[in-house]
Amino acid sequence: MVELKINNQTVQAEEGKTILEVARENNIDIPTLCHYPDLHIHSECRVCVVEDNWGNLVTACSTTVRDGMEVKTNAPRVLESRRVVTELMLANHDTNCTMCEKNLQCELQRLASNLGIQENRFGSVWEKKEIDDHNPSVVRNPNRCVKCGRCIEVCKEVQGINVIDYMNRSHETSVEPTYGRYLSFEDCTFCGQCSSVCPVAAITEKDETDKVWEVLHDEKKHVIVQVAPAVRVSLGEEMGQEPGSIVTEQMVAALKKLGFDRVFDTDFTADLTIIEEGHELIERVKEGNALPMMTSCCPGWISYVEQNYPDLIDNLSTCKSPQQMFGALAKTYYAEKEGINPEDLFVVSMMPCTAKKFEAAREEMSVIGDDPDVDVVLTTRELGRMIRQMGIEFDRLDKTPFDNPFGITTGAAAIFGATGGVMEAALRTVSEVVNEKPLEKLDFETVRGMNGIKEAEIELGGNKVKVAVAHTLSQARKVAEDVRKGKSEYAFIEVMACPGGCIGGGGQPYGTTNATREERIRSTYQVDSEMEFRKSHENPAIDQLYKEYLEKPLGHRSHKLLHTHYIKRN
Repeated sequence: MVELKINNQTVQAEEGKTILEVARENNIDIPTLCHYPDLHIHSECRVCVVEDNWGNLVTACSTTVRDGMEVKTNAPRVLESRRVVTELMLANHDTNCTMCEKNLQCELQRLASNLGIQENRFGSVWEKKEIDDHNPSVVRNPNRCVKCGRCIEVCKEVQGINVIDYMNRSHETSVEPTYGRYLSFEDCTFCGQCSSVCPVAAITEKDETDKVWEVLHDEKKHVIVQVAPAVRVSLGEEMGQEPGSIVTEQMVAALKKLGFDRVFDTDFTADLTIIEEGHELIERVKEGNALPMMTSCCPGWISYVEQNYPDLIDNLSTCKSPQQMFGALAKTYYAEKEGINPEDLFVVSMMPCTAKKFEAAREEMSVIGDDPDVDVVLTTRELGRMIRQMGIEFDRLDKTPFDNPFGITTGAAAIFGATGGVMEAALRTVSEVVNEKPLEKLDFETVRGMNGIKEAEIELGGNKVKVAVAHTLSQARKVAEDVRKGKSEYAFIEVMACPGGCIGGGGQPYGTTNATREERIRSTYQVDSEMEFRKSHENPAIDQLYKEYLEKPLGHRSHKLLHTHYIKRN
């Protein structure tokens, strides 16, 4: 331990901690811009400077405390330095704040306000640059970039992709893909983690709320919406509630008020995914084909395999994701059941993920001609935007259940939102189907949590079978390399591109950290524990669907509607 003073207040601190960490532990605020929890950014912006007792201005985020140190966080030199740095950034920034996606949520805007900057002493040197919106998922707007390096760090260190970096030098320094190319020309998987950590609006999801508003006011259209499991434990944050708040029934009520004709649960097709994927795994294990089988629920992971490991495409499950299974059933089974012309049916998805926008736009995801199975995908942030635009008082909404036939679900489907959830749901079903007896313990805790790679072993038909779970693409690379080299000892591998799984998706509320991910994961398992049914194969609505329409798992109609193929991509 060391002893130091911050603003004349004597504090004790662990040796090796930064001034910023110690200050926050003692409820002393030091503003930051490039700093972000869980990332290793090293004093790029200089906003967090403080004055030490040796007369130096040092960066609080990267300077460690020392015994006898005295720090002033609000000395005149400190405040002036912060103002100068912030004004210089604003001088080379598109300051049309009211037209910005992050208006009132922008960290630069908040910083300028807190520093009392009402007029910039420096003339504008901003030159308008081309906006990259050449993909279905994310928009890169260099006119708003403050060169903090957060997107670089998350893409390089967390995802291991490194499609964006610092280019050029000095005042010409920029943050962009190699040679200034579009993201769609790079190995980008559109996971959206860059948009999640950006302090301004230099990278955002591609906003499609206007498309949804338009169709909601079209009386000729029957508009339905599905909601992913991770959204119900994160939308509350977007509406001002505590991290991990479970807002399932309020969310359904809000969607009804927005004007959707029916509100359905993606958990239904998550259960369906487990039935199809589970039987696919059983078949592969029996025949010894293309093992280990790897999950296909995450579109960021699918893109990563198609671009970097095309030799492993056969290892991917052929099952569509729950989002796309829902879309296929909506345009066929639901349309037939309700007597609706599929051309008059419009399917919207509420997802925690920006890559889901890319997935819905894939040519393979259409069972009726060129009509996409899912017409529009909105993120949690976009849903929050629509609720605010309508002036809905979210906290005062009456609890409303999902509509049928896609409203009866299980706890196994609910945990799809957390890393390890797909694996645990699959193990619950596969174990009971193969071993023909109920599980003694339903919770597979070894595949839960935020460890990068988790393992479990289960007995199937008298044989020990090993499985693994990985989240973030940097961890996925490790398991993929083992599979490529023939070293993998697993029969089944779950991969999610985003930290923590879908609960940490690139379309989740801004400010997502590992701490908020943990809260969302806890809530996800709480939802599971409180469900009447906790195993996908016990869902009575799924049984009815097979009897009425699909006939059997891996059958002809199931294969046509619920399965797909993947291709090598440059």
